Amino acid sequence: MSEPDKSGTFPLGARTVKRLGYGAMQLAGPGVFGPPKDRGAALAVLREAVSSGVNHIDTSDFYGPHVTNQIIREALHPYPDDLVIVTKISAKRGADGSWIPAMSREELTQAVHDNLRNLGVDVLDVVNLRSMLDIHGPAEGSLEAPLTVVADLQRQGLIRQIGLSNVTAKQVADGRKIAEIVCVQNQYNLAHRDDDRLIDDLARANTAYVPFFPLGGFTPLQSSALSGVAKRLGVTPMQVALAWLLRRSPNILLIPGTASLAHLRENIAAADLTLPDDTLKELDSVAMVAAT
Repeated sequence: MSEPDKSGTFPLGARTVKRLGYGAMQLAGPGVFGPPKDRGAALAVLREAVSSGVNHIDTSDFYGPHVTNQIIREALHPYPDDLVIVTKISAKRGADGSWIPAMSREELTQAVHDNLRNLGVDVLDVVNLRSMLDIHGPAEGSLEAPLTVVADLQRQGLIRQIGLSNVTAKQVADGRKIAEIVCVQNQYNLAHRDDDRLIDDLARANTAYVPFFPLGGFTPLQSSALSGVAKRLGVTPMQVALAWLLRRSPNILLIPGTASLAHLRENIAAADLTLPDDTLKELDSVAMVAAT
């Protein structure tokens, strides 16, 4: 049994994936912009992830832009039959690397075709529509117009399944009136737990929840409780954070990202880490401290 197998599986729409996947965002250059410093290392990370048993990769053509998808294609095409590649649309990059909303019909359609071309596929497995109403986090507002465009592209046969990202519970409920939503991708970790109720609701509906930034993202989570648990167990804080997420709910699918083979191996090893019950209450204190 491979390490990712030990994380268990969960449906991602019509497909079933291992709960420990891989996020490709860090394969681009600094600030998720431009080419990587070491393209060979990026290729090696992808190939080892898949050879280790990972069968769920998260990406976007606005990583780079275009760079990450092109690296995925070079590393893995033709793709293994069980590999599910999830991409996201609704943003573009400025010349300075800024993130710019791109949610018009024309922009969304172009984004889908860019993903198809750079990944080298005829149909995209899953496309997440990322809300850009607020680039920093979920914000209420209608996503009917852009989601209708994505649903139209699905009917044209360019997209198999649809997800949502950076969204509220209301937007998920409203979105289900337009299309089947197979996953929700939001920020969630030990300290950032606004989606606790949403995760439980999605679990009851057998819908995947895909948290990003398991250790805080661009500003890594600093916690004495987390560091203390990691030290006692002889593992890294990231491994504890990933193991906690796997324990949190069976519908959680992980996509930790790295451009380092060493960190990839550490992340994959988290699938075999069992957190003792007495550590869970201690880790809950991380959220309490963050809320104060």
